[in-house]
Amino acid sequence: MATPTLDFSGQVVIVTGGSRGVGRGITTRFLDAGAEVVMCGRNAPESAIASSGRQAHFEIGDVRDVEHIDRIVSATVERFGRLDVLVNNAGGAPAADAATVSPRFSEGIIRLNLLAPLNFAQRANAQMQQQPAGGSIINISSVSAMRASPGTAAYGAAKAGLLSLTQTLAVEWAPKVRINAVSAGMIKTELAHLHYGDENSIAAVSATVPLGRLGEPTDVGDLCLFLASPLSSYVSGANVLMHGGGERPAFLDAVTDS
Repeated sequence: MATPTLDFSGQVVIVTGGSRGVGRGITTRFLDAGAEVVMCGRNAPESAIASSGRQAHFEIGDVRDVEHIDRIVSATVERFGRLDVLVNNAGGAPAADAATVSPRFSEGIIRLNLLAPLNFAQRANAQMQQQPAGGSIINISSVSAMRASPGTAAYGAAKAGLLSLTQTLAVEWAPKVRINAVSAGMIKTELAHLHYGDENSIAAVSATVPLGRLGEPTDVGDLCLFLASPLSSYVSGANVLMHGGGERPAFLDAVTDS
């Protein structure tokens, strides 16, 4: 039996929202590993995304639109003849008060963070099931799926649904296609200041993480490489927590020495 590796030469990967933030870290790592990477998003990146002398391809499209998903998958398969990995990364939500937010806003958040990954996974699975080696689908979730998510209630609920979806699809689409989730904690992207404040605030937030720092987009990319590789050939339906050790229990800070 050949030794499993993280070499993705000759393989084709789609990363939704792959041109910035966490998605860019994922795209970069798959490029480093030799894959052909197709990014998709509503707006083309200002400059090409390249790493290790290789460049990602871009397909414009809105993951909330099933016709756009069909076009992205079809264009990828037409160009490369296959689809080995899908990373459902596109998502997110601005802060909103659950007591006053509009139904339309909440529906839009759920459409982006739950329904879009389901629809994209369905289209990818249809192609992967035809391939001798099948494929791998990775859903990028959040720790918000497993704890209270004040200010982003619909987002947390959608990500919780994404974890349930991951488990179900792993059963329905086996053995050809493996489906796993990554529940990321606090990641330092180019938009980190919108969530955590200035550099001093980011440093203070980082100090609350057991590992002493925020995650980097490439940390998520490294985990995706593992989950898509033969090294995880018996891993499916899993949710991998990636949060630097989690959060210190609040009660510990409330306790004073007697």
